[in-house]
Amino acid sequence: MDEKREIRREVRQRIGALSTEEKSRAAEQIFSSIETMESFRSAESVALFAAMNDEVPTAIALERWPQMGKHIVVPRVEGDIMRFYDYSPDGMQRGAYGIEEPVGDEEFAAGDIDLIIVPARAFTLRGERLGRGGGFYDKYMSQPAFRAAKIGIAFRCQIFDYLPCDKHDICVDKVVFE
Repeated sequence: MDEKREIRREVRQRIGALSTEEKSRAAEQIFSSIETMESFRSAESVALFAAMNDEVPTAIALERWPQMGKHIVVPRVEGDIMRFYDYSPDGMQRGAYGIEEPVGDEEFAAGDIDLIIVPARAFTLRGERLGRGGGFYDKYMSQPAFRAAKIGIAFRCQIFDYLPCDKHDICVDKVVFE
């Protein structure tokens, strides 16, 4: 079994051992911490995602951040690429990979995103990340117009000292965990 697949398997087991309460508590700590950061405070538009069961729950931020004056955009996978669209709680439907995705038809330009919250299977504190293997975030963040600050979010059990990385892997600027 290759190293990346083994790490993904290990992380899946670690997250599976967390209770719903532990996940919710971690999410509150993570998003409260992000809210104190200059990159968040100065951001007008924030790219976030609708979390799957094995990711830091983002519902708290999806609810709270628009009330804080942030323009929230969320991703939709279209074939082998990912695009972001305006977030609306009643404008979401289950899409590719069973993920809640926006139904809008007007793409939000990559160059207009000020801050992006990035998921991954694992991170190092240096910002290296191991995703699920589709490369969607790496492709998105490597666009020439993309300029947003990049914050990775994770549970403590997703933090590693070392991760195998390829030259096309895009690092985040900061990793926030509970």
